[in-house]
Amino acid sequence: MGLTLTAILLGIVEGLTEFVPVSSTGHLILATELFGYDASQWAMFNVVIQLGAILAVVYQYWGNFWSAGMGVLRLERQGLMFARNILVAFLPSAVLGLLLKDYIDVMLGSPAIVCWALIAGGIAILLIERRYQPAEVELREGPREGDDGVADLPLRMVIGVGLAQCLAMVPGVSRSGATIMGALAMGVHRKTAAEFSFFLAVPTMVGATTLELATRGDQLATAGSVGWDEIAIGFVVSFVVALFVIRAFVAYVSRRGFAPFAWYRIVLGIVALAWLSLR
Repeated sequence: MGLTLTAILLGIVEGLTEFVPVSSTGHLILATELFGYDASQWAMFNVVIQLGAILAVVYQYWGNFWSAGMGVLRLERQGLMFARNILVAFLPSAVLGLLLKDYIDVMLGSPAIVCWALIAGGIAILLIERRYQPAEVELREGPREGDDGVADLPLRMVIGVGLAQCLAMVPGVSRSGATIMGALAMGVHRKTAAEFSFFLAVPTMVGATTLELATRGDQLATAGSVGWDEIAIGFVVSFVVALFVIRAFVAYVSRRGFAPFAWYRIVLGIVALAWLSLR
């Protein structure tokens, strides 16, 4: 497979999977096995194209980020609470990511871990979805504590989401899946949970990318034959695809829920395990 075609395919995979609860990292690891390319040659590529997906969030929710930034400068409550909630939820994974980086790197080399994490995460989503019945709860109890926007979430919910995000250090768990399901389990509405996950992705992924480039930048840059042309292609593709996914995802889960993503995870994990065992 040519470098350009591989760059396009990986950009599509990143854009499709970064913000839905199916694990983009897990898909990229499995894509390495399926396509048979040298993962070390594409290490820098995989790091940089994540920023394309992040740019899609900033573009889609630019008004939210601008209002929050202006609110912080003006010391307005909504802006300050938005910034506080994102920062507090980001801190647990930032600290643990620094402490456990070597262990995380080892797990990233295991497709089997990805498969089992996909299956376990899918089962967890189904269990949480079964327990979380928004229509019934709202009819019975009226509006709930987690039905407001991100700035209005109480601190205990924010800390819970931040701790849930730490589970995504295991490849295949899914950062968006862990944060969204953690929020749902605490009673946050589906739309707010999804948007909180999107906003939280910005400092989390920028921080993870910066750490990766700071610690292994020279090694990644000289690892193989993949050049900046392929990286640029993957970046643009991941940005465009992620932009469409973000818009469609919020609209879909607000009405239908997350069960289809759970079944997809379970089926993919089982099929991938079977395929790996036959290689």
